[in-house]
Amino acid sequence: MPNDPQATIPAAQATWPRRSVLKAGAVAVGAGLLGRFADAASSGLSAADYQGLDAWAMAEAVRAGSLSGEELLAAALARCALVNPKVAAVNMLHEDYAKAALARQRSAGTSTQGALAGVPILIKDLNTYLQGTLTSNGSRLFRDAPPATFTSTLVSRYEQAGAVPFGKTTCPEFGLTTTTESLLWGQTRNPWNLGVSAGGSSGGAASAVAAGIVPVAHATDGGGSIRIPASYCGLVGLKPSRYRTPSGPAHYEGWFGASVAHVVSRSVRDTALFLDAGQGHEAGSAYWSAPLARPYVEELRRDPGTLRVAVVRQSLTGAPLDAAVAATLEQTIKQLLALGHEIEDLQLPVDPRELFGAHGAVIGTALLNLVQEREQALGRAATAQDLEQVTQVVLERAKAINGVGMYQARQRFERIGAAMEQPFQRFDVILSPVTANLTPALGQLSLDQPWDSYAQRAMGSAAFTVLANVSGQPSVSLPLGQSDSGLPVGMLFTARLGGEDVLLRLASQLEQAHPWAGRRAVV
Repeated sequence: MPNDPQATIPAAQATWPRRSVLKAGAVAVGAGLLGRFADAASSGLSAADYQGLDAWAMAEAVRAGSLSGEELLAAALARCALVNPKVAAVNMLHEDYAKAALARQRSAGTSTQGALAGVPILIKDLNTYLQGTLTSNGSRLFRDAPPATFTSTLVSRYEQAGAVPFGKTTCPEFGLTTTTESLLWGQTRNPWNLGVSAGGSSGGAASAVAAGIVPVAHATDGGGSIRIPASYCGLVGLKPSRYRTPSGPAHYEGWFGASVAHVVSRSVRDTALFLDAGQGHEAGSAYWSAPLARPYVEELRRDPGTLRVAVVRQSLTGAPLDAAVAATLEQTIKQLLALGHEIEDLQLPVDPRELFGAHGAVIGTALLNLVQEREQALGRAATAQDLEQVTQVVLERAKAINGVGMYQARQRFERIGAAMEQPFQRFDVILSPVTANLTPALGQLSLDQPWDSYAQRAMGSAAFTVLANVSGQPSVSLPLGQSDSGLPVGMLFTARLGGEDVLLRLASQLEQAHPWAGRRAVV
């Protein structure tokens, strides 16, 4: 493995001091890994066998003693070495951390225990912490940030259930856009087509899963950042209800609860499995969503019954649907009807200007606070060498928002949440596309461009997802279609607040009726 993190960062960052990564216990991932882990096949787990296992199957095999966490980690590292130079999904490896965790499990006699026993996972490099390692937030402003002194509660819960974090995935600067491109880490590519975006802001997570590096990757969603990459990369992506999963202990809520953490996965059962492992009240938090009386994995065996499904065809941004997206929506409606569900069109009871205005105000002020805290730590002001063009505009606009403006934004969140409860007096689920368009070419949605061109291009990707973030309702993207060119197309299902059980039952039914496990990207 090369010791120089400059090997895989953009040329523009050639002055990044080596110590900034190494002191945090992280190493940038490059092609040099391939030789080091070329002997992974000697573990007895072939590359094909590894990629054929979801997290559920991996954990079952570890508990049965037919596989070990060490074998799974070696296979994950080998796959990462092979494909990551092509997709740039993983920006840091924490191999020593993972090996130490496995050693502790074995010493404690817990290596074959837990719902996630031995499962290798990756953590999104955004506002999520792994003790002793760097979190860059995709920004040059944080490239020399000190290593974390604690591990985020959600990651700790995954570890307690037996999962093994071994690295971090890329995100755009501060998660501000629906692609995963940054001046710090470069362009993350979609395994289905290396010339197009993997989505954002959890594009690194989605690219890593679609490329077969891991079966599941941690992700966050403040405006569609789980569901958009899941749609673009052919995966399952559930944004849970507001406060379903913990966000602390650094901050107990993200963006007034609009931002929620979970995972992207290939199978519905993995999504349910990780939701069971991660959900629940976090000590210190004033808010939480009460769990169901039974585990979410049990919902997968329950018949959803006849559901009343409302269909939303018009995007909130006014962006027209691409032909492949419109065709997938019609195919999904036919599939639902064939399964016995009832369908009716719906006009959303929401003013888009109020929705996007409130959402933007909250994001901007949260970002301004984060940047100002970092400036205080650095003892200097952030400059254009630290922040990308669109980020700078967001910050400038946020400076004009006062306390009254923020209070009004919070009130709008509440009004929109109340309005979005109304349709669920008649319907069980709302169906819509995830995005209005297919995944764009790399470069179109990067933050390193003038604001006007960025805002215009973002209309298609932000067309449907933001609403559930503001209303707080659970929402899942399912890989139900494909364009003529072979790009995945996801469909979005949203339920009432706390209705993950309904979504999981329906998702499991659709997964059986419309299997997608056999559709894999070839990198």
